[in-house]
Amino acid sequence: MAAAIKTKVDAIIADNAIVVFSKSYCPYCTKAKNLLAQHEVKVFILELDNIDDGAAIQAYLQTLTGQRTVPNIFISQNHIGGCDDLFKLEKSGQLKTLLAKI
Repeated sequence: MAAAIKTKVDAIIADNAIVVFSKSYCPYCTKAKNLLAQHEVKVFILELDNIDDGAAIQAYLQTLTGQRTVPNIFISQNHIGGCDDLFKLEKSGQLKTLLAKI
């Protein structure tokens, strides 16, 4: 199962310019998704609490990124971090620059 999870997550990250691994009830996830929506960019969102292998995906993301919490955000296949990290990029103007490259 671990190899299948790795393959699945790696493919999601590789195939999408922006990925948010999220949980539907998480207020920080909602805040991050809303910020990205304001930029009118296409975002692949995977709600880990709504899928059977969500816990396994979250465990693999911790191995991959060192971050267990959600949201776990990738832009252009680079790990951005979580909600606070996304908002720091927004405040500094770097988020707009990153999104312009997509």
